[in-house]
Amino acid sequence: MCSLFRKKDIEECLHLDTCNQKLKRSLGPIGLIIMGIGAIVGAGIFIVTGVASVTSGPALILSFVIAGMACGLTALCYAEMASMITVTGGIYTYTHVTMGEIWAWMIGWTGILQYIIAASAVAIGWSSYTSGFFTSIGFALPEIITSSPLTGSGLINLPALLIVALLTGVLVLGAKESAKVNAAIVIVKLAVIGLFIVIGAQFINPINYHPFAPNGLSGVLQGAAMVFFAYVGFDTVASAAEETKNPQKALPIGIIGSLAVCSILYIIVTAVMTGMVPYTMFEGSAAPVQIALQSVGINGATTIVTVGAIAGLTTVILVSMFVVPRLLFAMSRDELLPEGLTKVHHNFKSPITSIIIVGIVSALISSFLPLEGIFELVNISALTAFIFLALSVIILRKQRPDIERKFKCPLVPVVPILSIIACLGLITQLKLLTIEVFGIWLLAGLTFYFTYRRYKKYAANKNNDLIEHESYSAVDEISAKRIW
Repeated sequence: MCSLFRKKDIEECLHLDTCNQKLKRSLGPIGLIIMGIGAIVGAGIFIVTGVASVTSGPALILSFVIAGMACGLTALCYAEMASMITVTGGIYTYTHVTMGEIWAWMIGWTGILQYIIAASAVAIGWSSYTSGFFTSIGFALPEIITSSPLTGSGLINLPALLIVALLTGVLVLGAKESAKVNAAIVIVKLAVIGLFIVIGAQFINPINYHPFAPNGLSGVLQGAAMVFFAYVGFDTVASAAEETKNPQKALPIGIIGSLAVCSILYIIVTAVMTGMVPYTMFEGSAAPVQIALQSVGINGATTIVTVGAIAGLTTVILVSMFVVPRLLFAMSRDELLPEGLTKVHHNFKSPITSIIIVGIVSALISSFLPLEGIFELVNISALTAFIFLALSVIILRKQRPDIERKFKCPLVPVVPILSIIACLGLITQLKLLTIEVFGIWLLAGLTFYFTYRRYKKYAANKNNDLIEHESYSAVDEISAKRIW
């Protein structure tokens, strides 16, 4: 039973360079900020803003501020831990060091759910925008190859399959090459968002900001819980800890910098969007930016938004798929998953086995399942992990104050406690069904954990018996020779 709460040796994490199972360090602070922006800016700004504005009204600006502040508290905690424990695995590794194996397993399990669902669901959205783009240029893709068979009208979502397969290949090439592709696409989507802000600002009508909060404070808080999805992604920066040059300085810059840039973008875009048209016009729309542009009569709105959305969603898929293999790699290195997941490509220095497995699973999910309605599962997974992150900061400050911290979270334990309260508050605003499904996933994780532990124990005992049998056989053979 004690082994369930066995903690990972922090000294091993602090001196990883002596370990053979490690990844190549190739990323700098700018690359990390761009990676964070690539993960954050995507489905949130092009889809979730419209859905949440119906609940919050023009006060969606405040919803973004509240969600951003909650993430800001978490980012400060993240920056301290990432600057100290510079190995892959993120919150899973931090929890393993501070609380023990069983809690680390549960956080790793929720992380797998969070990022695979994010990648798969966004791939479905990518497919929809891509199909719309082809339709706008007069080449409509048949529905049988662009939708799930569970919808009754499709056979396979081929565009989603292809984008996942393509990005899987990019990830195999390594972190540096993946970062280059991400950076190129991020430039495109930021240019599109900047163009929308410049054009849309000319059509703002102050009348559209009234009533500012039609559903009161409860509407603002519910909107904050919904748009939290738009911020999920800044934590992916920590997953690249083991592939970052000078991680003690670069990681805090990457985490806090990417969150700050994206928070400003979200608030500006929301202010422009809700000022252009009445918020009620976004009801039932999954393309709010497009609706806003079309409503003021701007030609070419569909093409502009579609290009930006495709670019935005591509980077979200790429970075989400970047995280899961690193998480599987870390869990495998800690012997909580099969050893084969630690295999690193001899040329590209990427966790190739984990990448291929994640690519296959994500491709299957996005090709055959309709996942548009489960974004909240990503939220609850991230919020749960952030609670454990804050606890890890408090625990490690108390247990190991001697460890050098290149970045220190201010006002500990006040800031971590505020982070926990904020995360719990946002969880209470999620649908009951989301919480129930998340509970089922946790039970499935515990079942897998104890089953795999039992299998390892059985395999170890069998191996020991075999060694013992071979030893006795060798002794008998030697004795026989002596007698002869």
